[in-house]
Amino acid sequence: MIALILLAIGLVMIVEGLAYVLAPSLIEQVLEMLRRLPEPSRRQVGGLVAVGGLMFVWLAFQLNVSL
Repeated sequence: MIALILLAIGLVMIVEGLAYVLAPSLIEQVLEMLRRLPEPSRRQVGGLVAVGGLMFVWLAFQLNVSL
């Protein structure tokens, strides 16, 4: 059960991270406080979230998650 939760969190983090990396200007409409951050910072945060998501997915598969 924990492995499946990690997989779900990891997949969400990948999608969220890609959104920040690929379209940071659209994120401004969704999250007001991100307006204060410069665009390179948003890209960096997005990349870090995507990498974190990949790590969660990898960990979930290491725990033998079966879909």
